[in-house]
Amino acid sequence: MKRIGLIFLLLAFSLSACRGKPAPLGADAPADHVPNIIGEYALNATDGTGEAYGGTLIIFAGEQPGEYKLQWLISGGIHEGIGILEGNQLTFTWHSLTETEMKLSGKGVYTVTVNGELYGSRSIDGMDAPSTEAAYPNPK
Repeated sequence: MKRIGLIFLLLAFSLSACRGKPAPLGADAPADHVPNIIGEYALNATDGTGEAYGGTLIIFAGEQPGEYKLQWLISGGIHEGIGILEGNQLTFTWHSLTETEMKLSGKGVYTVTVNGELYGSRSIDGMDAPSTEAAYPNPK
C-alpha cells in the first residue's frame, strides 16, 4: 500500500514539474552553425486558450538531407509530423494519430538555439490561436 502511495506521489510531483517555469532558452543558433536536433526533448507548452501542457518530442532523421520526422507524446494523444530544417528554422506539418472522431492537423515552426533547444509555435487547422512550445534536449 505504501508503494502505491509513493508511486502516486512521484507521479503528481513529475506532472507538477512539467507545469513549472521552464528553464531559459539559449540564444538562437547562427543559421550556418545549427546543432544536431535528432533526439528526445522535454516539451513545455501553452495552448491557444492559455492552458499549459507538457510531454515529449522525439526527432528522427528523415529520408532526405535536412528532413526530419517528429513525434509528440502529449496528454491526449500522439502526433507525428515531417519538417524541413533551413538555417535555424524547422518548419513542419503534423497530424494526430488518435482513434477518436476528431483528427487534428496543422503546421508549425521552431527556432533552434545554440544549446539545441527548440521554441516556436504549432497551430491546429481551423483554430485562430496557436500553441507556443519550448523543447529541451533530454540528457543522453
